Amino acid sequence: MNGKESSAIRLRRRLLWLISSRAAIVTLLLGGGALAQIRTTTPWPGDPFYFLIGLTYALTAVYAVTLTLAEDRRWLVDLQFGLDACLISALVLMTGGVTSVFVSLYALPIVAANAVQDRQAGLLVGLLSSVLYVGVILAQYSTAFGLLDPWMPEAAIPPTSVALYMMGLGIVGFVAVAGLSGYLAERVKRADASLERASSQIKDLQAFNQHVIESLTSGLATTDAQGRILTFNSSAERITGRAAQEVIGCDVSDVLSLGQEAAASIRSGQSPSNDALEVTYTQPSGQEIELAISVAPLIDPGRDGGVLIMFSDVTNARQLEREARRRQGLAAVGEMAAGIAHEIRNPLTSMSGSIQILRQDLPLNDEQTRLMDIVLSESERLNETISAFLSYARPRPSETRQLDLGRVIKDTALLIRHGSDFDAQHRLEVAVPSEPVPFEADESQIRQVVWNLSLNALQAMPAGGCLRLSASAETDGEVLLSVSDEGTGVPADQVDEVFQPFRGTLGKGTGLGLAIVHRIVTDYGGVVRIDSKTGRGTIVNVHLPIRPRHVMLDEYHESTN
Repeated sequence: MNGKESSAIRLRRRLLWLISSRAAIVTLLLGGGALAQIRTTTPWPGDPFYFLIGLTYALTAVYAVTLTLAEDRRWLVDLQFGLDACLISALVLMTGGVTSVFVSLYALPIVAANAVQDRQAGLLVGLLSSVLYVGVILAQYSTAFGLLDPWMPEAAIPPTSVALYMMGLGIVGFVAVAGLSGYLAERVKRADASLERASSQIKDLQAFNQHVIESLTSGLATTDAQGRILTFNSSAERITGRAAQEVIGCDVSDVLSLGQEAAASIRSGQSPSNDALEVTYTQPSGQEIELAISVAPLIDPGRDGGVLIMFSDVTNARQLEREARRRQGLAAVGEMAAGIAHEIRNPLTSMSGSIQILRQDLPLNDEQTRLMDIVLSESERLNETISAFLSYARPRPSETRQLDLGRVIKDTALLIRHGSDFDAQHRLEVAVPSEPVPFEADESQIRQVVWNLSLNALQAMPAGGCLRLSASAETDGEVLLSVSDEGTGVPADQVDEVFQPFRGTLGKGTGLGLAIVHRIVTDYGGVVRIDSKTGRGTIVNVHLPIRPRHVMLDEYHESTN
């Protein structure tokens, strides 16, 4: 609402107050006191006081009808005060003139003019009332106004000196009332304006505080002393997936799915330790997230106390922390692997060659031949493990170029379909867009990622199932490689360990396949995410940037040199 509309509303309210007050005063004074003092007989066909009462009511009705017009035509308001002064003058004239008990009524339109209009209007009405009052007294004492005899009461007229004194006293009183009421009205108006500004500032401050609360990225909730939620900001709605109207008045421990210990600590207004309280929360959609909750006492003198609760979704942060710890572990294992591999591989090659020569040159029986074959096969298996170790610990330099991820997946799927791990009970589905999915990478490394993930998926489906490979271009400068199966799945407590070397849960292979996948993806600046349900299968989503991180770093170093 702008200033003009607010001023119009205030004027309308004041005019309504003026109209209703005028009707009430006329009814009380003219209907009671004035009628008690009028003459019982009059030469007029009707009593003029009744006529005056009717005229006042008629004017009041006209004022009410023209109320909306007075908002734009302020002279209509001034006209009301002028007519009020005239009506009061007529009343004074009919009730004794200088001796009338209704002379004090002149103060009413003067005060009303100051209250409704301004100080200048009150002064003008005061001057008009003085002129009219002087006119009434002159009419009462002048023989030139004989026509007014029917309106004049039959009463003793005071001496001229008394009339002059009363006239001067009335004029001074009117001017004094105009000045004093104008001063008081201005003070009241200033106080109203100051109060309105203060109220507006308070509303603006409340709105600003509300905007600040709603702009917080963390959820914010307040509770009473019993733990019932009082406020719930928009971020809290977004994080929990529940509307504020739904949770207001509910127990905070039920809303945030808190245990007894956590609920007790929150009601006490403090976390059980200096660190934020972390709980697992299940949204109405069924998705589980991790919440970090901070608690503080809510200091409110007007209430018995409560709790201020701030919480945020730290699922991604905790996942990144676990990812960082996993990378640190993988890096340590990689450094160890590089040293061990060279220490083992050379003697192993010599041992394997010597065994092959002895097997060919020595006369061996069947049992000895079988023992020699076991030694050779185990040596070969150990050599494969060492080769995988070296591939993980010291990957060869990549040769990045522009690739079509869809074509790489199709070519790798063809090899998988004809591989030894793909049985008749397995099905292979490939979902790639018809248009290319371009990005920069080393094709052999991407093939290795697809191959290792696919073999791991096939080994997780010993009884058969569907292996799905898909690729798509994301809107945030990434490509998505997805490998899903219908196998045994991975327990939730082991998902974070599947990329650790020798942590394979399938009992096949070297246990380095997923570790190598993780190493390649992280070197490209990508992320591997696993969504697995025990007994229902696993989905592995590999997010890769269109341009590898090491390529952008090399270009940056070249530009700065």
